[in-house]
Amino acid sequence: MKGKTVVATGATSGIGEAAVLELAGLGARIVVIARNPDRAQATMCKLEAKAPGLGHRVHLADLTSMAATRAVGEAVVASEPRIDVLINNAGAIFIKRRVTSEGLEMTFALNHMAYFVLTDALKGRLIASAPARIVSTTSNAHQNPTASLDFDDLQSANGYSGFNPLGRLKLADVYARSKLANILFTRELARRLVGTRVTANCLHPGFVATRIGRSAGGWASLVIPLVQAARGLSREEGADTIVYLASSPEVETTTGEYFVKRKITDPSPAARDDAAAKRLWAASEKLAGLAELSRTRQRAV
Repeated sequence: MKGKTVVATGATSGIGEAAVLELAGLGARIVVIARNPDRAQATMCKLEAKAPGLGHRVHLADLTSMAATRAVGEAVVASEPRIDVLINNAGAIFIKRRVTSEGLEMTFALNHMAYFVLTDALKGRLIASAPARIVSTTSNAHQNPTASLDFDDLQSANGYSGFNPLGRLKLADVYARSKLANILFTRELARRLVGTRVTANCLHPGFVATRIGRSAGGWASLVIPLVQAARGLSREEGADTIVYLASSPEVETTTGEYFVKRKITDPSPAARDDAAAKRLWAASEKLAGLAELSRTRQRAV
């Protein structure tokens, strides 16, 4: 990874921070996109201690805002002459339905749309830097029987399923759907990148003790961390497949796959629906305003 630049979201705690610290130790220069300035600064200090003198950098942005996500992507492109790896890792669970100022349901906005918009903003630089890689964190929660996409209600306005503690610990339906969206996004992205020498893969990191449940809200913010502490993997164990996909020569040309413990694994049938992947892409373009932006650029040319 010497001489390579890695851009990462969700990298100021948990598996994201563990991954960028490991990659920095392998020689990579790290560019972190973060929301919280204090946590971002703490991560910068750790990176500098781990791999000094590489010019690690941080950009601040709220990735629940598509406008802010697009703006920070443009800022990264303006400041980085090359990008070798993009790690989409930011995500959260929200027990109660919340809506962003742009009208998007918060889980869908952060867990899926931020991946979509940031990748679009950085895609040109990744292609120019090829061979390059896009690594997106998803979850085996996508296998939840309730994880199906309602294209007439992607914002979960008509019934928001929250946390279900009965039987075994289950993630919110909207979270499971967002993780399904991550896999469909990866499959369609890989198809669109054929011939560019930019790969796109996603992974399930395992059940890891991270901050993700702390923003859930209500009693779930207490219960999820307790279960994680009792049963969860370490953040370094959870980060292992991210580091592998970002750096290993073994997967340099592998694309469009879902990985668990460094192994290609079949996701659910719903996650292998390429027609749904194309439909989600078109819907995401519309929600992000990218289709109109593309038309405006074409007219300008």
